[in-house]
Parts: sequence; structure tokens; C-alpha cells
Amino acid sequence: MTELLITWLGTAVGLGFATLIVPGIKADNSIAFLLAAVVLGLINAFIRPILWFLTAPLSILTFGLFALVINALMIMLSAVLVPGFEVKGFGSAFLGAIIMAIFGMVALISLPLLTGADINWYSYEFHSQTSR
Repeated sequence: MTELLITWLGTAVGLGFATLIVPGIKADNSIAFLLAAVVLGLINAFIRPILWFLTAPLSILTFGLFALVINALMIMLSAVLVPGFEVKGFGSAFLGAIIMAIFGMVALISLPLLTGADINWYSYEFHSQTSR
């Protein structure tokens, strides 16, 4: 549960910086922003794995860069689903995906430091020290 919360927090912080840095991404208020972060987290939990599975060969051919395209599409989908959260065009979503990927990686690296969990770097699975 702690790992999920920290991962979501990394997503929320990344989305927050994306709304500050990228001119084409904006939230009308803090509730729209938090709702967008929750929706984006749910999309990433349920829809993104299916899309990643379907596009894995393309991601492998592009050395993982196609994952940024998938993330940009997820950001655009969350903008469609959340009133008050806007993304103007694919370019803005792509820049937001880059920023969120950076913050997601920071959250992934800091997770063992904050929780004492071990990470299987090949599958990004978290294993708490109490479950051994």
C-alpha cells in the first residue's frame, strides 16, 4: 500500500510540474488537478499495461521511446475524462509525458530509501522486507 501511494505521489508531482512547465497543460483548480492525478493513476494501472502489451514490439524497436507516446495518450485520455483539466495537443502531452517519466523514475529510485523495500529492476516489482 505504501509503495502504491508513493508511486501515485510521484505521478501527482510529475503532473504538477508538467502543468507548471508545459504551457499546453493546465488545471482550472486544485480539485481538477487532484482528480486528473487519480484518473491518470487508474488509467496507468488498468489500461496502460494492455496497451504496453499490444505495442511491446514497437517499444522494443524504439528502445522504449514509444512508451512516451503511450504515456502522452494516457495524459490526453485523462484530459478527456476530467472536466477542468486541459491538454492542448499531442505535443503538450508528449512533453508532459517526458516530465512525468523523469519524476516517475525519481519515485522508483527513492522508493527503497523511503520504505526499505527491495526492487526487482527487471520487472519493477516491489518486495517489502517483511514478506521474506
